[in-house]
Amino acid sequence: MQNTRNRGVAPMRWVQGRRSRLYLLVLVAACLALLGGCERSEPDRAQREDRLVVFAAASLRDVFTAMGEDFKRSHAGVEVTFNFAGTQELRTQLEQGAAADVFASADQRHMAELVKAQRASSPAVFARNEPVIVVAKESAGAIRGLADLPAADRIVIGAPEVPIGRYTLEILDRASRSMGADFRARVEAKVVSRELNVRQVLAKVRLGEAQAGVVYRTDAQAAQDGVSIVAIPPDINVIAEYPIAVVAGAAHPGLARAWVDLVLSEAGQSALRRAGFLGPSGGGPGP
Repeated sequence: MQNTRNRGVAPMRWVQGRRSRLYLLVLVAACLALLGGCERSEPDRAQREDRLVVFAAASLRDVFTAMGEDFKRSHAGVEVTFNFAGTQELRTQLEQGAAADVFASADQRHMAELVKAQRASSPAVFARNEPVIVVAKESAGAIRGLADLPAADRIVIGAPEVPIGRYTLEILDRASRSMGADFRARVEAKVVSRELNVRQVLAKVRLGEAQAGVVYRTDAQAAQDGVSIVAIPPDINVIAEYPIAVVAGAAHPGLARAWVDLVLSEAGQSALRRAGFLGPSGGGPGP
């Protein structure tokens, strides 16, 4: 009787073992299929790069927007999204983890801080820009040069943390050496607001909220006949340098690199020169 029961248990154990091995084989096959899918997904993801996010200084709005249209024509199906703002604001957003592929700065200082924080790498200077004084049309006769600036009743400049604001203060310090030690103080006494980007400075002058302000030449040119432009003497002026870099951890690294290449290419440099930017290594403005 005992032998009969043992003979019944053995076949049952054999069946259970077979089922276990079969289940194990199915499980392994499923895992291998899943791993194979993961291996294929990486190149597929790279091939599906269809969006580019560019953070750029406000002074680049016009030229980058136009270049974006050219980029989309040569990259079918790609959406280009821009975030134009003051360089310091963009840097803060990136430091706080904002998603972007490319950062174009209006100065070296903010870019250097992002590189130090490992949020950007290998920046390249792609353009330079020249600050000028913009004067409201009704005040054009009274402000013909930098020396006349303290005569204005209302002046608007960039905030100190904004590149154009820092350049403005450096220009005023340089001017104080030849126009009187109190020149900067006399100008600052007439400042009615300090703006967070250069386009806000320009807008207040165009709208008559201020008689004069300091902006980049490219912004002044974009205003066309809305303001008068007064040059700053070369020995006093400060030339802004614009670096560009791919953002660390960019979601679309291929497109980011393609955008940087476009900006540094002859076509990109020609577009920048036409907009009034100076070349990255001493080249003059375009026609």
